[in-house]
Amino acid sequence: MSDRVRMAYVGCGAISGMHTYGIESSGAPIDVVACVDTDLERAMAAAEPFGASAHTSMTDAIGADGIDAVDIMVPHRLTEALVNEAFDAGLHVLLEKPMAPTLEACERILQRASSSGSVFMVAENAQYWPEVVTAKRLVEAGAIGEIVTARASFLIPPLESFYGEGAWRFDSAVATGGICVDTGSHWIRPLRMLLGEVESVVGVTGRPFDAMAGESLVRGLLRFESGVVAAIEGLLTAAPLGPEPLFRFTGSAGEIHIDAAGRCLVFDGTERRGRQEGPAAGYLSSYSGEFDDFAAAILSGRPPAAGPEQSVKELEVAFALYRSVESGRWEHT
Repeated sequence: MSDRVRMAYVGCGAISGMHTYGIESSGAPIDVVACVDTDLERAMAAAEPFGASAHTSMTDAIGADGIDAVDIMVPHRLTEALVNEAFDAGLHVLLEKPMAPTLEACERILQRASSSGSVFMVAENAQYWPEVVTAKRLVEAGAIGEIVTARASFLIPPLESFYGEGAWRFDSAVATGGICVDTGSHWIRPLRMLLGEVESVVGVTGRPFDAMAGESLVRGLLRFESGVVAAIEGLLTAAPLGPEPLFRFTGSAGEIHIDAAGRCLVFDGTERRGRQEGPAAGYLSSYSGEFDDFAAAILSGRPPAAGPEQSVKELEVAFALYRSVESGRWEHT
């Protein structure tokens, strides 16, 4: 292999734009040489900035473009067959989360990946979110003492590119749920990074966004193996909303807030409005670290920051919350 990764996009929907931003902003040694989508016009539009070829099937792209890796960005009910085809062709795989619609399918994919000899990474960009990484460092250094509780809040506007008319996310049979299973991992992963593993969940859901068959409102409590309980809340809404922290980690000696402006603020009594730690990079910058890590795993053999099995836990949490909605009780993950 050369010192650069020749990659194909498989699925050229809205998330591919964020992946393009990640590649370009990171300077990762990745060349997108092919774009695949069942809609040829969409594949051509995604391919144009790269000077890449456009195809309507991954099979065609594999045969034509001498690719090393695929970035699979399709509804998760379609992922297993595409991942298997990629491994059969000896390709490295970056798979947009969630890995699959069921835990059984996730296990099959992980087993196939372990015998493939290829790099397999699930694209959970929150693992590389600069403010989260900074907060993790601060917590480990004891900046706010022992964690007492935490809160994660995601309030999502219905962007046309993701939630426009006919969007697959509106169909719960395709999406396997709503915002918890689709978006919740970006908020569950940081909680896990700082608090450890989730032991059980209790929650409620609602459907205030009429177009979406799955839940567009979620409120939950996550009990961690350490005994700490954190809150998580999510809402898909077009209504104007006021600012609030995306994450709030409360310790015995202070708090850490991560806000929508991309700031990690420490409240330890030294500054009334909090002391900023690290640069205000913001959520989108997490995609840069994701592609740096994927390229390094392929070119240098360095293990990714988080193995693909880590993404299964976020699905387990989401599914446990759905069970809790039905049972009205705490459910184990």
